[in-house]
Amino acid sequence: MATLLEVQNLKKSFPIYGGLFGKKVGEIQAVQDVSFQVEEGKTLGIVGESGCGKSTAGRTILRLYEPTAGDVIFQGKSILSFNSKQMRQARRNMQMVFQDPFSSLNPRQRIGDILEEPLKIHRLGNRQERKEQVDELLHVVGLSPHARTRYPHEFSGGQRQRIGIARALSTKPKLIIADEPVSALDVSIQSQVLNLMEDLQSTFQLTYLFIAHDLSVVKHISDQVAVMYLGRVVEFADQHELFDHPSHPYTKALLSAVPVPNPAVKKERIILKGDVPNPKDPPTGCAFHPRCPYVMDRCKEESPPLKDYGGKHLVACHLLES
Repeated sequence: MATLLEVQNLKKSFPIYGGLFGKKVGEIQAVQDVSFQVEEGKTLGIVGESGCGKSTAGRTILRLYEPTAGDVIFQGKSILSFNSKQMRQARRNMQMVFQDPFSSLNPRQRIGDILEEPLKIHRLGNRQERKEQVDELLHVVGLSPHARTRYPHEFSGGQRQRIGIARALSTKPKLIIADEPVSALDVSIQSQVLNLMEDLQSTFQLTYLFIAHDLSVVKHISDQVAVMYLGRVVEFADQHELFDHPSHPYTKALLSAVPVPNPAVKKERIILKGDVPNPKDPPTGCAFHPRCPYVMDRCKEESPPLKDYGGKHLVACHLLES
């Protein structure tokens, strides 16, 4: 299959200002040298703890945040060279589903107006055609056309997320970046939304960049998985390969925390010490070394490159070289 999205050495830093005159006193390195490709019709899951740069990477790819360095190639073209008009046209094919289904919907607008707004912005159809499109979108995500006259607060969390998905679908995009779309929902509702997203992917040939911290969710929906830690990808592989043969100590620790739905099965839990370091002052060498149970002297001095250790299984760890 053809590559739809290619991210090359993407970096995003946020300046920190302080002092009497508001001078720059430092920067937060949120995303550091991230590279990957996503094929058409496939799903890439990005996982990691809170604060590892997952959401920032997703928003930077869409240029909701302007990248500090690197490149984003969508359908063979670098979108970083686009002007505002070209970027608006590109966003018809690149949409986002946000984490909080309530704050991402305007509480003062009716659902019909929320879903019609992208169609108006991109000048798609006349008034009657837009109304029919809104009704079709509501039907596709499992809601009644009568929902168009109601406000966001009148819906449950799962229904609001369905509305967010419908809004993302309104311009018939090729790529949807889903930023933890089920983390704010009950477990039973999570499965409904995930199944809906899978059905929509099959129906509309969608490509997903699925951001989450729950590995069981990522396993359910992803074809490939990238594990991020402190702004960097530390492991990248096909879904089955990564879950069956995790190689990075951080990935192993994350997988050990996934609960097994069988009380008779005993699972050894890997407990990591401390928290994710401050991206304002990242550790030298490997960013994971202060928490790694297998740390070596080399890890404290050299940052390991992301290398292919066979079968397109990429890992950034000095342990695999020793």
